[in-house]
Amino acid sequence: MAAAGEWNRMQARTRAGNGERASDAAMLAALQRESAWFEARTRVKGWTRERFGLGPGDLVEAGEAASELPGCPPRETRVEFWTAGGARHHFKVFKPLDAVTEDDIPPAWLRDALAVPEGLECDCC
Repeated sequence: MAAAGEWNRMQARTRAGNGERASDAAMLAALQRESAWFEARTRVKGWTRERFGLGPGDLVEAGEAASELPGCPPRETRVEFWTAGGARHHFKVFKPLDAVTEDDIPPAWLRDALAVPEGLECDCC
């Protein structure tokens, strides 16, 4: 019974603009889109880990950011990783996370150039 109550609360939060409840199909479609996004995120993180030879203890994060600045893509992918020594590295791909391919990941020889110097405050990534 608790599951049914949770389902009703979730549907109530996902009402259409006209006040009607979202259909089961619409809710399932939203969950599938979310699942695809997480799968894309996992792929990008894996490619980054492989490309830069990161170990299991090195942290890799990937996400998406929106921009309304003229000339910028509406969505871009931001990737960060921290190596065992604590150095933070980052890069952007100017396309949505689910459109990133392995070829979009920078080459391994660029790794040192992706490092963020300690003390630098960078709000771009």
